Amino acid sequence: MANTVIKGIDKVPHGAVEIAGKPGELSEFKQVNIDELEEWMNIAWTFRRRLETDPNQVAIERKTQMGNTWRPVTAQEFSEEMDSVARGFIGLGLKPGDRIAILGPTSYEWTLLDMAALSIGLVVVPIYETDSAEQISWILGDSAPRLAVVFNQTAAQLLTTLIEKDNVDCRLFSLASSGMVQIIRAGANVAQAAVESYAEAVHLSNIATIVYTSGTTGKPKGVVITHRMVVQLVVNGIQYMPTVVNTKKARCLLFLPLAHVYGRLIQFYSLGGPGVLGHVPDTKNLLADVAAFRPTYLIAVPRVLEKVYNAADAKAGRGLKLRLFRWSAASAISWSKALDTETGPSVIQKFRHRFYYTLVTKKIADLLGGRVRHIISGGGPLGLRLNHFFRGIGIIVMEGYGLTETIGPITVNLPDLLKVGSVGRAIPGASIRIADDGEIQVYGDTVTPGYYNNDEANAAAFTEDGWFKTGDKGRMDEQGFLYITGRMKDIIVTAGGKNVAPEILEDRLRGHPLVSQVVVVGDRRPFISALITLDAEMLPGWLTNHGLPPMDVVEAASNPKVVASIQKGVERANRAVSRAESIRKIRILNTDFTEENGLLTPSLKIKRGVVNKKFASEIDEIYGGPIQEEQLG
Repeated sequence: MANTVIKGIDKVPHGAVEIAGKPGELSEFKQVNIDELEEWMNIAWTFRRRLETDPNQVAIERKTQMGNTWRPVTAQEFSEEMDSVARGFIGLGLKPGDRIAILGPTSYEWTLLDMAALSIGLVVVPIYETDSAEQISWILGDSAPRLAVVFNQTAAQLLTTLIEKDNVDCRLFSLASSGMVQIIRAGANVAQAAVESYAEAVHLSNIATIVYTSGTTGKPKGVVITHRMVVQLVVNGIQYMPTVVNTKKARCLLFLPLAHVYGRLIQFYSLGGPGVLGHVPDTKNLLADVAAFRPTYLIAVPRVLEKVYNAADAKAGRGLKLRLFRWSAASAISWSKALDTETGPSVIQKFRHRFYYTLVTKKIADLLGGRVRHIISGGGPLGLRLNHFFRGIGIIVMEGYGLTETIGPITVNLPDLLKVGSVGRAIPGASIRIADDGEIQVYGDTVTPGYYNNDEANAAAFTEDGWFKTGDKGRMDEQGFLYITGRMKDIIVTAGGKNVAPEILEDRLRGHPLVSQVVVVGDRRPFISALITLDAEMLPGWLTNHGLPPMDVVEAASNPKVVASIQKGVERANRAVSRAESIRKIRILNTDFTEENGLLTPSLKIKRGVVNKKFASEIDEIYGGPIQEEQLG
């Protein structure tokens, strides 16, 4: 089918776009590059080019040990530290193409090691802090790193044991035992010319990193990420989102794990642009860290945004204050929804929005430091309610879609080109198409060339004409905006033959302040049910607000008032689906899903198959027994 160029809908310099398909039945969408790449480019170059513009520009702010204060690091200072570490790697005998593993929390040191290694052609293998010994053993054996860096003694002891057990030829350095100093000292006699010589040989086609996907089942697969994939996103992406990252005022506080491509790409974005990057190791003190750093944009997964909203709801207390907060939230959502209509918000909606914003909802924006204007959301679907709520309080959520295999976003909504409910349009250099069975397939410079040492996985992951099969289902509208409708393998088929997409129900039910996680079940069963976990952080405040005595999660799971409140949430969620798709029964579990117990991936996605297996007896109890042989057909 002939391609058609869309004209007249671009508000920022996104480059030309092409589509194929009838309006309303779009099957393929392509976004053309803003700038073309040259083979000599590499990831380190995207940072070093800012040195030519302003070497004294602050690139990073480091959190000090003295409370919430931050010390600036200029681009020149960071570049010199990069070179020192790179000389150390060379002094330790590492050559381009050698792998190094990094296991540690999000931090300045993680970024420094990463950029130094990449600058001389080493291949970085990130390891999640929450990976099991079995997973780490597999990663070490598959990638065969020559050097590993860990950040604490516990990790050092674990890797020492695994390296010896598996007979891996890998030197280990622990930052808890002066590891960084040892690496730098190893390069004392290495000339800077060696760094420059290695750097000149690093091109777009070289492998930059191998990221092992934790996945929801099976052994981790090593996703090959090339310099081309990253440079493509940085060079074109910074221009694609000019008001977010391509400004000296841009400030991003990074708290997601750098072992995951989502956080790692934002690291590259920030270093490649004129903005300032900050690091915190986790979300334990997030609001205090955000208030001190005062970012202009954040990256988050939907669960973090849900917690921000639920915390604000709980903080409102009870009675008039709680009603006032919920009226203000409803006003923000109503006003945001009206922005997408032809007539826009009514006079009454504008008045209510202004009144409640001044009185209540502005306080939530202030909790995030007062300067946040954009949140880039990925890693899972964000519900319409939350999306509209944040826009209603002056924070635009730029929901996007991507995978480890695309090193982050393949589509993203932009501040001035946004459709709430969609995950945006393809980024420059990317093409998307919807296959006949509804699967989203992608192609372009940001798509992995394949999995490391895994021909079987490569054969299954790509179509005959080279498109990557995402495993997600979706649709596109006539302007190329992508909507995720479910997972190819997550569709539940009831005993009555009804196809049910669990995400719709799960997303709605997670909006309840007490709900932490939800897994909808019912495959080959007579009706749909749900496994629900309670949010231990939200529970004490909720109990107080509802006049109930303190209790732990186990007690709360069977408390009649708690169960009744959750049931009301179920009834609200059911309004989004037909009766045949609605949740009939629930089981509130005594434990939550976490990375530590193996039920969540590091990007906080539920390992649906693992959950179904672990709680098989609970599921059977809901239905009065296991699936009968005749149901297995």
